[in-house]
Amino acid sequence: MATRKSTPDTSRRSERSRRAIYDAALALVAEVGYPKTTVEGIAARAGVGKQTIYRWWSSKADVLLEAFLDLTDQAAGQEPPALPDTGDLAADLKAVLRATVDELLDPRFEAPSRALAAEGVVNEEVGRQFVAALLEPQLQLYVDRLRAARSAGQVRPEVDPRIALELFVSPLAQRWLQRTGPISHAYTDTLVDYALYGLAPR
Repeated sequence: MATRKSTPDTSRRSERSRRAIYDAALALVAEVGYPKTTVEGIAARAGVGKQTIYRWWSSKADVLLEAFLDLTDQAAGQEPPALPDTGDLAADLKAVLRATVDELLDPRFEAPSRALAAEGVVNEEVGRQFVAALLEPQLQLYVDRLRAARSAGQVRPEVDPRIALELFVSPLAQRWLQRTGPISHAYTDTLVDYALYGLAPR
C-alpha cells in the first residue's frame, strides 16, 4: 500500500520566508545603508523571489519597518510594556533612558533606527508609520508615568506630561540622530535631573 504524502504546511513555509526577509532587510541596511538596500537585494539575501516580497509589502521601507518592529518586540519579550513605578520618578526615568541609550548604541538596532528615522524625514508616509507604530506607543508610556507622578504630587499639577517628556526624550534623540555629541548613561541622568528640577513642586 502506497504511503500517503503529507500536505506541505504553507503557513510554516511562509513564516520561514518572512523571517528570512526580516533578517535580510536588517542585515543589508547595516552593511550597505538604506539608499543601497533594494527589494531585489533583500529577496536575493533571503532566498526568495522579489514577487514574494511585493505580495506582502509595497516597498523596502515597509519591509524594514516591519522587520524593525519585530526586532524590538523580540527584544522586549512577552512582558507588557510599561515604565517602572517605584515611587521615585527620577530613578525610574533614569533607568528607562539608560536602557534606551544601550539600545541606540546596539549595532542590531542602530542602523535600522537611523535608516527609518532619516527616511521618515523625507518620506512623509514612512515618517507617519514610524511614529504611529513605534515612537508614539513608547512616548505614551512616559505620559502615563508622568501622569502618575503628577497624581502623587511629584510634579506640579499644571504640568502637561506630553510636553514634559520632551525635556529629556527630545535632546537624547537629537544628539543621537544628528551626532551632535556622545550619548551615555551620565548624559541621560543629567537630562532627567535638569528636567525634574524645573518640574518639581514649588
